[in-house]
Amino acid sequence: MNFLKIKKDDHIFHITLDRGKSNAIDIQVVNELIVAIQEAESDPAIEGLVLSGKEGFFSSGLDLIALYDYNAEEMKEFWSRFMLLIQTLASFSKPAVSAITGHSPAGGCVLAICCDYRIMAEGEFIIGLNEVPVGIVVPDSIFDLYSFWLGKAQAYRFLLEGKLLKPQEALKVGLVDEVVDFNRIQNAAVRKVKSVTQFEKNAWRLTKLNLRKALLSTLSENHDTVIGQVLRQWWSPANRAIMKTIIDNLTHKRA
Repeated sequence: MNFLKIKKDDHIFHITLDRGKSNAIDIQVVNELIVAIQEAESDPAIEGLVLSGKEGFFSSGLDLIALYDYNAEEMKEFWSRFMLLIQTLASFSKPAVSAITGHSPAGGCVLAICCDYRIMAEGEFIIGLNEVPVGIVVPDSIFDLYSFWLGKAQAYRFLLEGKLLKPQEALKVGLVDEVVDFNRIQNAAVRKVKSVTQFEKNAWRLTKLNLRKALLSTLSENHDTVIGQVLRQWWSPANRAIMKTIIDNLTHKRA
């Protein structure tokens, strides 16, 4: 793994995102996450998963700087694999907790809401789905995932305005379940996993999958139509101009 740190400790599979300062997501990160989650699923010794970032950033979302230079074939492959990642994490049968260690907009938020429980670090951080202002079409499967936690009306409003929330705001609406000091976040995540692994494992896992049945059905559908819509918007001249402005700003900040 080049961009993930993996640790197995006391029957818990820890995945820590580790790509640059902000854990921006490119095709390599997506592919590594799929492999790691599948390993945690198939290993009978693993009872739960904790997905973490680094201090200040869980993940800033898709790496627009890298993705902007992908060709048409590479972009199609990226979105196909990204949708598979969402499906793989959302259908993970064991307890999964996201330790949101900092900023978590867009794709970072998507990863977090695939999990059963979200613990966010206190601070001036943001979380939410802001794809629309960036010019990215939100697939209905991601809307279903968002509304699974927020309710449809709230998710509808938040998505269309690209709303980003601070930790306490996210806690109030149910986007996160707990807000703690950064130094306590790993212990809190492990404690949450342990609190449910004490139950009869088969009953817990089957109930989880039953409760997510409709959601998982949507996530497992053929995504060719959705990806086609996303890609048409991605390559539109107006959207390329928006992304170029965003990238120029990001590059300037990094410099």
